[in-house]
Amino acid sequence: MVAHLLEFVTHHYLITGAFVILLALLIAYEMSKGARGVSTGELTALVNSDQGVVIDLRSTKDFAAGHIVGALNYPQDKILTRTADLQKHKDKTLILVDAHGQHAGSTAGELIKAGFKAAKLSGGISSWRGDNLPLVK
Repeated sequence: MVAHLLEFVTHHYLITGAFVILLALLIAYEMSKGARGVSTGELTALVNSDQGVVIDLRSTKDFAAGHIVGALNYPQDKILTRTADLQKHKDKTLILVDAHGQHAGSTAGELIKAGFKAAKLSGGISSWRGDNLPLVK
């Protein structure tokens, strides 16, 4: 098996090199997102122990349609201009929630640069729904 792999690499060094470079770039990109992801269970534990605050980055309309209990709504396009409002939560982890977990990481990274402790809910509100956890309106 290893012999076949080495033979493939020597015969197709350009393809192998491109694969290694793309893999390295993908890893670097994922690491640059700036914030760790938390599971729904970790989110619940942080909030229940009063160590975390849920910040919902979705639009006001989506937030009103259903959100995590106790979540604060700061739409993603406005949160970085409203960091003064978040100062009272500076001692807690801000857990950012968006629709699918795709954009919360970059916003969390910006909040970390601003001096906050921040994380994102992996999979966003869709993972919360997928785990059959409650939403309030």
